[in-house]
Amino acid sequence: MCGIAGLAGGDAVRHQKTVAAMGDSQHYRGPDGTMHITGRDGRAVLAMNTLLIVDPQAVTGPYLDRDTGLLLAFNGEIYNWRSQARAWGIEIGERESDAHFVLRAWARIGPSCLDGLDGMFALAVYDPRAATLFLARDRLGEKPLYWRLDGGRLAFASEVSTLTGYGAAPLVLRPEVTAIETPAGVDTPFQGIQLLAPATLLSFDVTTGSIDQMTWWHLEDRAPFTGAYTEALARFSTILAEQIPLRAPSCDFALLLSGGLDSAVLAYLMRPPVCVTVRYRGQDRLDESTAAAVIARDIKSELVVVEPDQADFTTALPHMMRALDYPMGNASTFSEHMAYRKISDLGLRVVVGGLGPDEFLMGYVRQALVLFGPDAVLNAGLEAYRPLAVKLLHTAGETLDPAEAVTRLILRGPDPDGRVRDLVADAMARAGGDLARGLTLADLATAWRPLVMTSDKLASAYALERRSPYLARDLVEFSYRLPVEHKITDPAQGKRILRDAAKALGLPREVWAGRDKLGFASPVPAWLNGRLAAWTDARINAALADAPASFRPLLEGGLARGGRFDRTRMQALMAAAWFSGQAVRAAA
Repeated sequence: MCGIAGLAGGDAVRHQKTVAAMGDSQHYRGPDGTMHITGRDGRAVLAMNTLLIVDPQAVTGPYLDRDTGLLLAFNGEIYNWRSQARAWGIEIGERESDAHFVLRAWARIGPSCLDGLDGMFALAVYDPRAATLFLARDRLGEKPLYWRLDGGRLAFASEVSTLTGYGAAPLVLRPEVTAIETPAGVDTPFQGIQLLAPATLLSFDVTTGSIDQMTWWHLEDRAPFTGAYTEALARFSTILAEQIPLRAPSCDFALLLSGGLDSAVLAYLMRPPVCVTVRYRGQDRLDESTAAAVIARDIKSELVVVEPDQADFTTALPHMMRALDYPMGNASTFSEHMAYRKISDLGLRVVVGGLGPDEFLMGYVRQALVLFGPDAVLNAGLEAYRPLAVKLLHTAGETLDPAEAVTRLILRGPDPDGRVRDLVADAMARAGGDLARGLTLADLATAWRPLVMTSDKLASAYALERRSPYLARDLVEFSYRLPVEHKITDPAQGKRILRDAAKALGLPREVWAGRDKLGFASPVPAWLNGRLAAWTDARINAALADAPASFRPLLEGGLARGGRFDRTRMQALMAAAWFSGQAVRAAA
């Protein structure tokens, strides 16, 4: 987990100190050193915060190709870099890493090398021969990258706060924040600062000031799988057994182990030396430590149990908001934060988690509600999800459009401009009539961004590299191609092919036969209505005094008590903590 920042423009060389300060502002992303380098034509300056994982003695970035003058700042990991280097005839020297491979691949074949990279990354390449800066992100946006234009210059960074420090950026309340708790698409709460979209290549011509963006990978272009289930299962099991272990680092690492299917499969295939789970005293409904203990004991791994309390939350909130840059909707934010803090205290540098199967293999109850209908889901024993199911109640005999059903289930508040509805409708259209694939694309367009962003940002705040093995290219593409019946046949039990693959690979029955677990959910919403109610009200009211008028309804909404599944109060509190930051107040 590294960090990158930089500036390209006709007078970039005059702003070396600015870029150095930008790098220093996100130094925690790379504890092994922060350095910057200037292009040989003086029109670009790149900075990089380095966290060494592949080789602790490797050369730190940014990187220079002396033959071409290309500069590279790189954040992430390329898991197939050694095999790809052999395939492309690229020599890699001692103390060199995947970043050196990317630099030489770019020098040889240009941006088309992106298609051969299997991993997570955000990168910047400056080519002085064409006076062009290139920015690119991985297929699913695991690594963040923000950018802005200013006076004919383009600035970029891994953190929004780095770019708000570079220049003024007034606050803007995006309408979808009230709908899904997070800006959608490429928007941020700061005017003029954008998030580069996943699988996107941006080209900035320094001479003309022109910008071009292209999507270099399209998930929906994958042809549907038409073979028998036995063939699909054999192929899926092979990909799983090959790709998951490939993402285990050579150093010691920790696995976020919830006790559910996804993390349990990772545990058996990766054999982490340390497993970390989170539980809350007096919250048996959220306690999965018993299941986690069985798995950890079976794979001979040390199990570390983190047990946060309400005092931990009040202390951690400011740190969480500094790490996140701005509020994001994710039910497990606090649990993840506490787990990462403990893993950092253990002296580890890599943490692995189970993102992916729910989105691609129909693991969410909201997906089952769309596929089977609310009655079938409730009758399958999921009565606890009735508050979600009632969103789909409609006139008897009336057919509810799938896009409308998905939108209702995703929305957590008003969608005044119909932005979320438009995103869902576009996803369904791109799926070509396949409802399961449409559900996956809808998730990627709405709920996915805060999941991957919180994982990266919270881990990076503790100098940890977060890895998500299920996002391996082959696994993602094959999962997407599968017909719905290969993914789910029981309203109460999704991820059919992952369960059967776990069984075929010899994993214990407890892993693949049981219903899925709760992940890292927390009782924070209940705390905010209980013992922390007065504390929460005080912080929201304090923020109301300084917040821009457009943000006040969001904060005022949090002063009302919510139900068990209502995160409105949590969202308002996170916004209040965010406003207390000096940089945010200045932007406001």
